[in-house]
Amino acid sequence: MSRFTKLMGLMLLVFAFTTVTGVQAYHTNRVRIEAQNAKRLKKERQLPKNKSKSSLAGDEQSSTAPKKKAPQKKQSKKAAIQTKKVDWKAPSENKPYPKVNKYPDLSIKVSTAQQRVFFMDGSKKLYTMRASTGSPASPTPTGHFKIQTERGAFFYSSQSKEGAKYYVSFKDHGIYLFHTVPTDRNGEFIKSEAEELGEKANSHGCVRLSVSDAKWLYENIKEGTNVEID
Repeated sequence: MSRFTKLMGLMLLVFAFTTVTGVQAYHTNRVRIEAQNAKRLKKERQLPKNKSKSSLAGDEQSSTAPKKKAPQKKQSKKAAIQTKKVDWKAPSENKPYPKVNKYPDLSIKVSTAQQRVFFMDGSKKLYTMRASTGSPASPTPTGHFKIQTERGAFFYSSQSKEGAKYYVSFKDHGIYLFHTVPTDRNGEFIKSEAEELGEKANSHGCVRLSVSDAKWLYENIKEGTNVEID
């Protein structure tokens, strides 16, 4: 056998060995990868089965539990007071009216901003009344005045087509008065106007009071009592 033939045979053996080894390595690596993939797939398939009962119960409860209603906003105290109708016949406060003879320096203060009348002993408030003063078109005059002689049980103005009961003058001798909520010519109270007492300035310049408050002022407040309006 020639030298060349031996060399070719040796090269063929090396090539065959290398090829077989490469193929075996490829198959071995492929088997290993497939085994890893099969193991991972098995784990993924087992995940739903391994879910705990408590988790399942939680899911069931969350899907069947009734939804909580959103809490309703409570009506504020201020809003409740505003929606309450005014008792325009009754005293403004749940306490007795002050005894005038006990307070020789008693004075009256009218607040057009607050729509209130305060009976004062110096700086001390003795009693507070709801009021309705003059509208913007016919405002109540402001300043210092005194209770005047003119007073009476009833009047009616043909000009304004309104009247009132228990009036007491504090300016211009019968022009500007304290009196009840308005009436018609027959002395019947005008309910729509009366219900705005203490809430809206809607008089023709006089100071409107509840029926009971006006009656007490008419019967008890003396001529010459100081009146301050601001």
